[in-house]
Amino acid sequence: MLIKSDNPLENELFKSIYEKTPDYIKNLNLMDFSNKGEFTFTLRREHLKPYNKTVNPEGLNLEEWFAGYAKEAKVSTAGIRGPQNILNPQDTRFPINLVGIVLATLAKALVAKEKYPNKRIVKVAGCEVRYNSQLFLDAIARIQAAQGIETLVPEGRKTIPIWLASFLAFKLDLLGGEYITSSHGISVKNATKDLNSQGSQYLPEESMEFVDKIQEIFDITNKNGSYEIKISAHDNPLINEKAMASIEDGVNLYVEYLKSGVAQDINLDLIKNYDSKILVECVGGSAYRTLSRVLNKLGILDKFGWFNTDETPFFHGIGKYDHTPKGEKAFYDYSVDATVVAKKTNGENFFPVIETMGYGQKLKEYPVGTAVLITDPDHDRLTVTQIESADNIDKLKKNGIDYVELGQNRILTVFTANQAFLMIMDFWAKQLKAKGLWNNHPRFMIKTTASALSWDEWGKNNGVKVINVPVGFKEIANIMKKVELKLKKQPDKEVVIDDVLGSPINLGINPRLVFGGEESGGMIMGTEELIKSEHGRQAVAMREKSATEAIIVASALIAKLKNKTLSQYLYDVFEENNIIGRFDTRVDIAYYNESEPDINKLKADKIAGEEKRTLNDVFYLSMAIALREGTLSLDDIKNILNDKFNSDGLNFDNLKSVKFVGDGTYFEFSDKYIEIRPSGTDAKTKAYGGGRNKDNIQKYATILGNYSGERTSLHKQLIPAELYNNCKDIAMEYYLAFVDKDANNEPFEIPEYNF
Repeated sequence: MLIKSDNPLENELFKSIYEKTPDYIKNLNLMDFSNKGEFTFTLRREHLKPYNKTVNPEGLNLEEWFAGYAKEAKVSTAGIRGPQNILNPQDTRFPINLVGIVLATLAKALVAKEKYPNKRIVKVAGCEVRYNSQLFLDAIARIQAAQGIETLVPEGRKTIPIWLASFLAFKLDLLGGEYITSSHGISVKNATKDLNSQGSQYLPEESMEFVDKIQEIFDITNKNGSYEIKISAHDNPLINEKAMASIEDGVNLYVEYLKSGVAQDINLDLIKNYDSKILVECVGGSAYRTLSRVLNKLGILDKFGWFNTDETPFFHGIGKYDHTPKGEKAFYDYSVDATVVAKKTNGENFFPVIETMGYGQKLKEYPVGTAVLITDPDHDRLTVTQIESADNIDKLKKNGIDYVELGQNRILTVFTANQAFLMIMDFWAKQLKAKGLWNNHPRFMIKTTASALSWDEWGKNNGVKVINVPVGFKEIANIMKKVELKLKKQPDKEVVIDDVLGSPINLGINPRLVFGGEESGGMIMGTEELIKSEHGRQAVAMREKSATEAIIVASALIAKLKNKTLSQYLYDVFEENNIIGRFDTRVDIAYYNESEPDINKLKADKIAGEEKRTLNDVFYLSMAIALREGTLSLDDIKNILNDKFNSDGLNFDNLKSVKFVGDGTYFEFSDKYIEIRPSGTDAKTKAYGGGRNKDNIQKYATILGNYSGERTSLHKQLIPAELYNNCKDIAMEYYLAFVDKDANNEPFEIPEYNF
């Protein structure tokens, strides 16, 4: 059925999807979750094969769906995600669909029951505000209940942030959780983020356990002709809303945790005494429900103003356009990542997401100095912005800070996460020093290789050891767990951890995390005392990035500065710490339109795009692997790159090293770094850069990121075909060795719960 919206652009989206959906999909009625009682879905052999109106009218092509799902599970950095048919969620032509959610949930439940027979298995489940999220949440809870697994869900199955679900999995010692989100991705995307008993996202080996179980289900279906899947009643007592209601969704426990970390009086008092409003942009609206309760319990709610507190899966139209970047007439979604920079048809750079936020009008009544903190639908990422005078433009440009014009001689400075988090970590370190706590423990930081060089420089200047990891917060969590195991086993010995660059990092005796984060806008901070779960597990920090933690520290900094701008504070941090790598960039190369409503065209374009992405990746990766294997020298790599890119104005004479960093190729120069990283989940390439000259790093990142990957004659001459063809497999072996070294594989034991 074609649904209607009050938003004309959303209506265009609905209309285009409806028109591109064939009748046999529109008429599907495989399982009806509006039925509040128990029922059974019978998976048939026919469902596994392609649809054919005459030969196989029941075909859902689930074997093809599963092949794509399994492929992504091996490499996923942030849940198994993809586009969905937002009007017909049973449409199995799309990567995310109701049937797939049901199969994956059942498989995870069966794996859990095999591991913990005759135990009370309890998980948490939550979602944000995306299309069909409530349906998927209901399906997950009811399937788990049918398998005897208890699921904690918010009262009324309302929205909660990803970090709260993660926090509860650890704090309450649950077996794990399910969270439905696609973070800051486009509106038609969705995903399930699988959380383990630590509250961190599944590593690939954990995902493969339930992927193998789905294959078993398919094998049985093929053998017997069918497989019955039970769905419990909507009000099954194993779907536990009362436990969550009694702890206000975990808000009380989380506030207690915050007070042991970033929400100490030294920060809260600054915010309470601040005379102006700090504005929070709740893209999609779902952050407001939890964040407002947290701030209220901390006694600082009155210091904040709000934009977009109503919940909507169209995200208030933010990031949405009626034309493509090339100017073609079509629905186009830039996502809700406020830091995305695009080019207009005239070649001018602009912030497409911020442009749709309407700040020219919304901010008219707010004075210069007002900060706007932008968070995404699952409330784990933060973008920091501030109103400044246009008189500061020249100084901003000189220091690599971007801005949006607001009119009336006013601009909105837009800080990258690299810039914002440098300020936040510096300020928090000063707060710890002011409280006399800094020297109680050695301090360390965990960051992704794609994040700022300035973070490494700041760490070195402040005696903070830095551990670099591949992209993905689960990689940061994995290092935390390694540190915790060493603290538990040998509390009086120095903690030494290898980073992904191949260096052993000595963190000292009984160290504490001062910051963990990534350039895409997610961060976490540790506490002075190790965090304890209800049944005695200990952690240096929580396992998921939290915009609430970031907002509290950023707000305290803003209050401390009073009439001084954040940009001036950033200049000061640069100067105080002798930062050389002051500039950073990220170039996103998308090889297709993710919002394409025609699934057949979408699939074809994605496959073609993935080939382009892989060619680009392997061109560089093969050099890094050949260097590591000893079959290629650094001078050879310089020659290959100079031979190809000198004509584009690039020079590689000052290249110092080329390394595989778990998910990309890292080029270290004497004056910058460039990292080329293929998306693990999509037909995209991401090119990152950091260094002392913004134009220079942008030029290198853009040219290297957009290269076709075609092998040059010198590349073929110096890198054997066998190594080139196998370098992805060799790289995976290196990555798994990094993950497994010193891994914390202590088995989880289900406790006796008191709820």
